[in-house]
Amino acid sequence: MLKSRIIPCLDVKDGRVVKGTNFASLRDVGDPVELAKRYCDEGADELVYLDISATVEGRKTFLDTLERTADSIFLPLTVGGGIRVVDDIRRLLGAGADKVSLNTAAVANPDFISEASGRFGCQCVVIAIDVKKGTDGITNCELRITNESKSEISNLKSQIASGYEVVTHAGRRPTGIDALSWAREAERRGAGEILLTSMDADGTKNGYDLEITSLISGEVGVPVIASGGAGKPEHLFDALTTGGADAVLVAGILHFGTYTVASLRDYLRGRGIKVRSAS
Repeated sequence: MLKSRIIPCLDVKDGRVVKGTNFASLRDVGDPVELAKRYCDEGADELVYLDISATVEGRKTFLDTLERTADSIFLPLTVGGGIRVVDDIRRLLGAGADKVSLNTAAVANPDFISEASGRFGCQCVVIAIDVKKGTDGITNCELRITNESKSEISNLKSQIASGYEVVTHAGRRPTGIDALSWAREAERRGAGEILLTSMDADGTKNGYDLEITSLISGEVGVPVIASGGAGKPEHLFDALTTGGADAVLVAGILHFGTYTVASLRDYLRGRGIKVRSAS
């Protein structure tokens, strides 16, 4: 049985780590390199870096930060944010990333997943799926994720009853795409992992959305990382057991000193979850 992973997430904007609620109301947290070192020392399994800078200058700053981080720690780094073409992936891997996280560009052009997986390997490709509960119905956006027959498209439409819609552009844009259908399609096209974030739960500290986590975990064969809503160790346990996740993403409860990676790992081990031993 594979060991469950604890993965701190650093949202980086203009060279600083920030944290918000429901993808908004960002607060400055600190220096990304210093935080990365801290979480490495505490026993994190991996790190996720998300570039949320909106400018070219911000991207240059992010690449510099990524290089300094990769030189300072010895953990797998998954990097996402603003990746649109294969050259973006190559640039990030060259700066020290081990994996890339694709979101908006993959929804707009699902062939991008196949291309990235074909060039760099599926182990390098993480598909980030941001979801929001509730939907106004499937739109023509769903036609982007399948070239199958009209009857199969009709079947996808009926699956919107799962009640979770994919959102893009940092949660600002609904797509009309059913989250479960998109997860299956992403796996089919070569995704090596799925990073599933509930926009509704993000930053609330009320726990992960176990409904959509368990739904997707039960339907795909690739690892699923639960994200959004961790407020206490019990939430991590619930995501890994009831939710069926293979890993948990954590941010605010670490950034603001409520818990450490070590304390979370010890709690999970105490409840029978197989986690990596302390270094």
